[in-house]
Amino acid sequence: MNRKQHRAEARQRARTLRLGATPTQQIFAAALRHHQAGRLNEAERLCRQVLALESGHADSMFLLGVMAGQLGRHDQAIDMIGKAIALDASVAAFHYNLATALQQQGRLAEAIACHRKAIELQPDFPEAHSNLGVALMEQGRLDEAVACQRAATELRPDFPEAHNNLGAALQKLGRLGEAAACFRRAVALRADFAEAHNNLGSVLEVLRGPDQAVDCYCRAIELRPDYAEAHINLGGALGKAGRLGEAAVCYRRAVELRGDDAQAHGKLATALADLGRLDEALASYDKAIALKADLALVHGQRLHTKMSMCEWQDVDDDINDMTLRIARGENAAPPFSVVTFTDCPELHRGSAEIYVKAACRAVDVLPAIARHPPHEKIRLGYFSADFREHAMSYQMAGLFEQHDRTRFDVFGFSLGPETNGPMYERLAAAFDKFIDVRHRPDRDIALLTRQLEIDIAVDLNGFTRNERINVFSHRAAPLQVNYLGYPGTSGAGFMDYVIADSTLIPEAEQRFYSEKIIYLPHSYQVNDSKRPIADRVFTREELQLPEAGFVYCCFNNNHKIMPAVFDIWMRILRRVEGSVLWLLADNPWAERNLGRAAAARGVAAGRLVFAQRLPLAEHLARQRAADLFIDTLPYNGHGTASGALWAGLPVLTRCGKSFPGRVAASLLKAIDLPELITTTAEEYERRAIELALNPGELTQIRVRLARNRLSTPLFDTELFARHIERGFSRIYQRYHAGLAPDHLHVPAE
Repeated sequence: MNRKQHRAEARQRARTLRLGATPTQQIFAAALRHHQAGRLNEAERLCRQVLALESGHADSMFLLGVMAGQLGRHDQAIDMIGKAIALDASVAAFHYNLATALQQQGRLAEAIACHRKAIELQPDFPEAHSNLGVALMEQGRLDEAVACQRAATELRPDFPEAHNNLGAALQKLGRLGEAAACFRRAVALRADFAEAHNNLGSVLEVLRGPDQAVDCYCRAIELRPDYAEAHINLGGALGKAGRLGEAAVCYRRAVELRGDDAQAHGKLATALADLGRLDEALASYDKAIALKADLALVHGQRLHTKMSMCEWQDVDDDINDMTLRIARGENAAPPFSVVTFTDCPELHRGSAEIYVKAACRAVDVLPAIARHPPHEKIRLGYFSADFREHAMSYQMAGLFEQHDRTRFDVFGFSLGPETNGPMYERLAAAFDKFIDVRHRPDRDIALLTRQLEIDIAVDLNGFTRNERINVFSHRAAPLQVNYLGYPGTSGAGFMDYVIADSTLIPEAEQRFYSEKIIYLPHSYQVNDSKRPIADRVFTREELQLPEAGFVYCCFNNNHKIMPAVFDIWMRILRRVEGSVLWLLADNPWAERNLGRAAAARGVAAGRLVFAQRLPLAEHLARQRAADLFIDTLPYNGHGTASGALWAGLPVLTRCGKSFPGRVAASLLKAIDLPELITTTAEEYERRAIELALNPGELTQIRVRLARNRLSTPLFDTELFARHIERGFSRIYQRYHAGLAPDHLHVPAE
């Protein structure tokens, strides 16, 4: 029996004493004592004895109902307490406990009516006010719920449960500061209140970052070692802090405690995937989906894990199922997985909008950003979790250095894990101000950028790993731009622009983007003309490539290899005698599965050669041993494609319908090699074979690539800087002219 029920029972005991100590009432008083002592069987026997003597004894009927509820027999509880009310409808506690039993059964409308009746009969009934608030919150009537919890705390200021419930309602409204104060009050009143410690942690994680939340979750678990939700939350905070192994341990413990908790299995799966334990992750995703088929994000996460392993069984069914779920409005997949597996820009936008709506639902958004006079120099802020040895930084570093400091102040806001090394040092020196904000909560980062009066905030993460979309939902700057990290729309009303080019987003496709588009004149992709290539000359022997024979390669991530593309690759190998396909060695499951898939398509597994990861400069150098890079669809090579071109390796691509499937075409146009762009599967396959069987044509292409490499726009970092700066200047001028964002084309001159 909880404290509320104890108080209700005490009221009944006082009522009994007022009625006089008749033999029947003496038996009932004994039943109450047994009930208080936890001897439910004896209490039930005595209540039934009373009813045998006096069938209309409402208090005994009521106590039998209370005990049925305690034993989980809620239908019986509702029946017995309902009979007690029929005998005597004037007792507030009867209506209150009936409401509690109805809530347990999910019959919220009836429960709300009963709580209101209890309050009508006894206005100073704090438990009834509080539980009414809980029922209203479950119905989504949050403002009413807040009013009820406030009434409960005013009636009894030392009521920790009501303070906790008030905090929960305020948290759902996004009023996180007020919620934190309520949770703090609850634990101050009751230090052993595990739920309130857990709830406080969930708010502090947003307001102050994961480190402070960890302490709250640990305290909740110390008080209640079997508290599965706190273990899940602790795992989430540890994961955000980069402590992935510890996070997995927490999720594993939650699964042990609550094996039927789909969320716990899903969280465990994601942690295992991040640790590279892909087979275990896939099993955990399967368990999560078996328990709750509509669990947020897991269908896309599971599919991404399968594709990373090149585990293609039922993959078409998986993609179709994910597509149907998104079309129904389900938050079934992270946007990044959707753009990887389907070439439908409409679906890309839909998944992004669904994801952002869910991610930003409980955010205490800052007030509208103050408009300040134009600065002498535009204050440009770049935000990324990847200011380190990462593909984004390899491409962007030169741009940061090339920005015109007479017109721009350039800030870097590092959201990522602690790091060091040459690239980190180069980046830190490239910005006018480089600020480490990885431990700051989203809201505080937005407040900081407002204080610095950043004019244009550029999100370089989008929906990639360690994204911080809520920094921008708080409106970090008057103008917010989606660029490079994520190849598609943010689906967010608070992102004003996306940077692209006319190849990536034809004007007829603009409707699939929530942002307005800044069209750059050549390719949208920035490249660093200082990107080093090692002097080392790799031999085919040391790369485990054949001495003779044509070498196709694709160093895109394994999850981009779709079965339909692999079918084409195997037909190409069968047509080009002695050829091999050189791929990235990402994980052992992918290697095994690709080898088996090749054999099933009539190609010896030995004709697939897997390259281990190397530092970028050496990776670029070894690509000179290949003859042709053959691209993937629906997700092209992006940094991998430009890296191959920088190394002098021709890239054959197939142009798709959506942003991620049109990037390589954008690159090839910017380096003036349009003959390497195909538009159908048949043309792609035919060209790959023709180029292998006509070495003269491929040699001419390689000569042109070598000549164009430093004479065309693709690798001209300084030219790119001037173009993107024109775009930034024009959107800044529009803003200060009071004009809304609109599509714009940056001229080439």
